[in-house]
Amino acid sequence: MKIEIWSDIVCPFCYIGKRNFETALAQFDEAEFVELEWKSFQLDPELPKGTTYADTYQYLAERKGLSIAQAKEMTSSVAATGKNAGVTLNFEKAVIANTWDAHRLIHLAQSKGAGTRVKEALFNAHFTDGKDISNRDTLVELGKKAGLEETPVIAMLSSDAYAHEVAQDIQEARNIGIRGVPFFVFNRKYAVSGAQPPEVFLQTLQKAVAEWRATNPDTLINVTEGPSCSPDGTCD
Repeated sequence: MKIEIWSDIVCPFCYIGKRNFETALAQFDEAEFVELEWKSFQLDPELPKGTTYADTYQYLAERKGLSIAQAKEMTSSVAATGKNAGVTLNFEKAVIANTWDAHRLIHLAQSKGAGTRVKEALFNAHFTDGKDISNRDTLVELGKKAGLEETPVIAMLSSDAYAHEVAQDIQEARNIGIRGVPFFVFNRKYAVSGAQPPEVFLQTLQKAVAEWRATNPDTLINVTEGPSCSPDGTCD
């Protein structure tokens, strides 16, 4: 049973959603038959490569027209939600940067069976450790820690490898109407939008597995809405 997950590394609800989904998966009797595929999505594709914001609050204030105090209040609420899900969101340390190369690294990792490990490493590096996940050395280090060999990672970062796959994921998201992340698609039949609680993911897993091996429909149905981040900078 295939589950596709569109998300961005700098999206806090994507990290929370990942953890809630994993909690549900641990309770799912058919978990061994689940195949995960991480799909790329960029919340701020216009952020130039090489441009970073060391101050998340300033970035949010400029992008969303908030005061610094409002940005801190908003992220404090999200951090509390993250804590309840078991993830640490250190917004005061996070470095905002373009995520294109990080998504390419995830695609490389998936080709080696290490997609989920690299995804977790990137989330942790960005939100917990305050690392620049656009930095080449950081990406090489994270790839190695997740079990990838250094040479293929460096070769990928020195080329345009997996750029097509990243662009294809983003275009596919537009084609099927994804406007915010995280977005989970179960066998192209059921979808869950946002960082839903574990019980919602578990219920959807159970429904999807009941129709496992059925013909995949062309359209998504039964979308359950929840907290998510959209490209306009809104996270709610």
